[in-house]
Amino acid sequence: MRALVVTAVAAEADSVATGIDPHPVHDDEPRPLPGGYRVIRRDLPGLAVDILVGGVGPAAAAAATGTALAVADPRAPYGLVVSAGIGGGFQPDAPVGSLVVADALVAADLGAETPEGFLTVEALGFGRNTHLPPAELAARAAEATGALLAPVLTVSTVTGTAARAARLRELHPMAGAEAMEGFGVAEAAAAHGLPVLEVRAVSNAVGPRDRDAWRIGDALAALTAGFRVLGPVIANWGERHDHR
Repeated sequence: MRALVVTAVAAEADSVATGIDPHPVHDDEPRPLPGGYRVIRRDLPGLAVDILVGGVGPAAAAAATGTALAVADPRAPYGLVVSAGIGGGFQPDAPVGSLVVADALVAADLGAETPEGFLTVEALGFGRNTHLPPAELAARAAEATGALLAPVLTVSTVTGTAARAARLRELHPMAGAEAMEGFGVAEAAAAHGLPVLEVRAVSNAVGPRDRDAWRIGDALAALTAGFRVLGPVIANWGERHDHR
C-alpha cells in the first residue's frame, strides 16, 4: 500500500518521517513536484509513505494534496491520504503533548454568520463541512497510539480568545482539537476517491493565545512517537482494504 501524508511545515514532515523510519537505508533527497512542493519517501514492510509539506491553511493544503495526487504514478496509486501535524487541544480532553485522531474532519468556520447564529456551508446548501475517515482505521489508530478519538476542527483563523474557544465548544461539543489543514486535505482526497485520516499532536490549549505556554517540541516528539506506531497500523489496514 502507498499512503500520502500531508503536513503544513517541514518540522512536522521531519517528525513524521523519523517516526516511520528513523534510520532509512536510502535517505534520498526530497522529490520535487510541480508547484515547488517536495516529497520525502519512507518505506515499511507493506507500506510506502510519501510525506508532503503542503503549507499552512485549508486552501494551501488542498492545493498541495491535489497536486500530489494528480501527478501520482498510476502504477503505484495511493490508497490513503493522511493530514498530520500539531494543533490546539480542547481542554481537559486533549492535554498538551497528547495525540488526537479524528473521527470527523470538520470545517468549523466555513459558512455564514446570521442573526440566528452560524450556519455551515452544508446548511446553506453549498457543499459539505465534514469528512469521515474509515471508522475502523481511525479507531485502531487511536487505540494503538493512546490518542483521543474525536472530531478535529479545521479553522482558517486559529483560536486566540476564551470567547472563541467557548463558541467552538458550543457548536462542536465533542471536538478534540483544532488545526488549519485537515478539511482541505480531505477535500482533495475525496476528489480522487481516496479515504482520509487526520492525526494531531497537541502543542497548546485552544483558548487565549499564550505563546509562552506552547510546547511545540513536545508535540513534535509526540507526533514522531505516534507515527512509529501508526506505520504498521496503516500497513495492516491497507492489506485488508486497499484494492486499487
